[in-house]
Amino acid sequence: MIFASTLTTNLAILVLAGFIGFVVISKVPNTLHTPLMSGTNAIHGIVLLGGLLLLGLAGLDAFSKALLVIAVAFGTINIVGGFLVTDRMLEMFKSKPKPPAARGGDGGADGDGDGGAAAGADDGQGGRS
Repeated sequence: MIFASTLTTNLAILVLAGFIGFVVISKVPNTLHTPLMSGTNAIHGIVLLGGLLLLGLAGLDAFSKALLVIAVAFGTINIVGGFLVTDRMLEMFKSKPKPPAARGGDGGADGDGDGGAAAGADDGQGGRS
C-alpha cells in the first residue's frame, strides 16, 4: 500500500512539473532561448555526473545499473545535441566575412571590363567610347 501511494505521488509530481515546465518555457522570448538552453545544458551535465557516480556504486542490482546506463546514454545525447543546436544558433548572429576585393584585370566582379560600373553609368568620357 505504501508503494502505490508513493508511486501515485511521484507520478502526480512528474505530470505537474512537466505541465509547469511547458507553460514556463512557452513564454520565453526567442532572444532568450540560446542563453536558457546553455544553462539547461550545464544542469544536464551535473545530472549526467550524478548518474555516473550512482553507476559506480556497488550496492545496485543489474536492473538498476541497466536503467542507469540507458539514462546516462540518453543524457549524453541530450547534452551533445543541445550544445550543437546552441552553437548553430550562435552562428546565425555572427557577421559574414566580406569577400576579398578583386585585384588586377578590370577591378570589377561582373567581368565586362568596366570596373564594376553599372550599365549606362557615366564613365567620365562624355558619352564617347
